[in-house]
Amino acid sequence: MDALATDNVLLDAYSRAVMSAVDLVGPSVVNVNVRKKPARNGRQRRGGTEQGGSGSGFAFTADGLILTNSHVVEDAGEMLVTTADGEQCVADLVGDDPHTDLAVLKVNASSLPSAAIGDATSLRVGQLVVAIGNPFGFQHTVTAGVVSALGRSLRARTVRLIENLIQTDAALNPGNSGGPLVSVASGGIIGVNTAVILGGQGIAFAVPMSTATWVISSLLRYGRVRRSYLGVAGQEAAIPRRIARAHGLPADRGLSVMSVTADSPAARAGLTEGDVIVSFDGAPITGADDLHKLLTEEAIGRDVTLRVLRGASERQMHIAPAEMRETA
Repeated sequence: MDALATDNVLLDAYSRAVMSAVDLVGPSVVNVNVRKKPARNGRQRRGGTEQGGSGSGFAFTADGLILTNSHVVEDAGEMLVTTADGEQCVADLVGDDPHTDLAVLKVNASSLPSAAIGDATSLRVGQLVVAIGNPFGFQHTVTAGVVSALGRSLRARTVRLIENLIQTDAALNPGNSGGPLVSVASGGIIGVNTAVILGGQGIAFAVPMSTATWVISSLLRYGRVRRSYLGVAGQEAAIPRRIARAHGLPADRGLSVMSVTADSPAARAGLTEGDVIVSFDGAPITGADDLHKLLTEEAIGRDVTLRVLRGASERQMHIAPAEMRETA
């Protein structure tokens, strides 16, 4: 077999693999159209018309549970889901988590095509993937690419980091948000497409299904993802080396407290502006991101020891993180 024939065989095998993955997942992909809530002051939104938006999603159970992005359904007054076969259903919001940019919707269905969840833990850079979604309203558009990198981090709209993101060069555009990223090899969904770098070429990100399954479980149980909080606002700050050495600190940076919320766990524990948090329950803290990772559901109400610098002296403070409630 000559080189050209060999290339044709390989390309044909690749095409069949992509088509197989699309056949498996495509029927579960939906279009999510959103009509925004009226502005809080009762006035019309800018432009004098009722604002709306659209994105993608996919059914992960036959009885009508759909996963999409939180930013797709933000401030939604009404949501309309259009399935792959053109059926339209009104959707209700089960819950959303802006910190991971994920949301679960429910439509009244009993036999919705649903997709298999894949295993993102064994992904490797270079692995072939396809993205399915509705960019610019063009329903069920398929783009192909590779896993460009793993373990990326990106700021959510809430300023928290979304971690362990999958980077891909599969083309994503407005309207792809919430659609599935699919492994060509297994045909399973490995991620939820969430963001692109504006102005970049082939730089897009997906939340891995390992994160999504955890979020789904919490949203179905509570309608939200439970997290804890201390009640401080702070920023990363350098610690003078002589002070770091004197107290045996593993790093020369900490979280400097800029303000303390009244009647919060931090206020009750005695934290004040200017304190520098250097560890939480023994784990080093070098900035807000370190602290956010540790303020999980498991920390709610648990007695935790904070290691704090106040000037050049060190203090041990006991604090019980409280459950964080999102403001409307």
